[in-house]
Amino acid sequence: MKAMDRPAKKPADKPARGVSPSNRSLERGILVLRAFRPGSDLLGNGELAERTGLSRATVSRLAQTLVGTGMLEHDAARRAYRLAAPVLSLAHAMRSCSVMLEVAAPLMRTVAAKLHVNVGLAVPDQEDMVYLESVRYNSKVSLRTVVVGQRIPMELTSLGRAYLAVADDAQRRALLDRFKARQRSDWQRIEREIAQAAESVRRHGFCTAAWQPEVVALATPIVIANRPVHVLNMSVSTQAGVAAVTDELSKPLLDLRAAIEHALSVLA
Repeated sequence: MKAMDRPAKKPADKPARGVSPSNRSLERGILVLRAFRPGSDLLGNGELAERTGLSRATVSRLAQTLVGTGMLEHDAARRAYRLAAPVLSLAHAMRSCSVMLEVAAPLMRTVAAKLHVNVGLAVPDQEDMVYLESVRYNSKVSLRTVVVGQRIPMELTSLGRAYLAVADDAQRRALLDRFKARQRSDWQRIEREIAQAAESVRRHGFCTAAWQPEVVALATPIVIANRPVHVLNMSVSTQAGVAAVTDELSKPLLDLRAAIEHALSVLA
């Protein structure tokens, strides 16, 4: 369930209006770090330039700075870079300080063990969803490998479509434009399914998707004032139809969301 690596759009040569040059440098440095995905151990200047849309000279300068700050390691023999350990420490700090994970993870594990289903919690990142927690109880080995930090395509999945249902109008329109550009051949069907998912979230509180063979997933957004939107999902590997899985899992999914929201309200 990994999202495919997608080259980023080439950044403008000039800083965006209201963005200072120093912030622009930071933005581009983060873009270089984002170029590393699972399976991308070593990336040279050419590969980084292709993935980020930056010039080789800019990539070289930024990569040297990131090596100096400990975020990248330089393999001199291969003339390439890899992510360094401090990047992992940032992720650990984020997870260990997350009130949402502190509350949600134990509840998710309990429900996953009781129902023998996969339970996930994700947030949006650009055009993908990123798993913050993933509890896997699936008969398919390939689907038990979905791990924390893994990215999945927003426009194809129940997690992403549930998020789009509650995203603000401007953000949703911008995302739909990007999806249209990368899903040209099948965009009409996908756009229709996104609209149907949004209507389902409005009417029932959740949406469904079956973007992989014999896998059905339900997702519901968790929208709490002054907190980023999170999305909760349940999925199963099954030959049963979407309607049967929906009848079985919709109530447990909404009950789990309610339990998480209540626990968060107690801590507020």
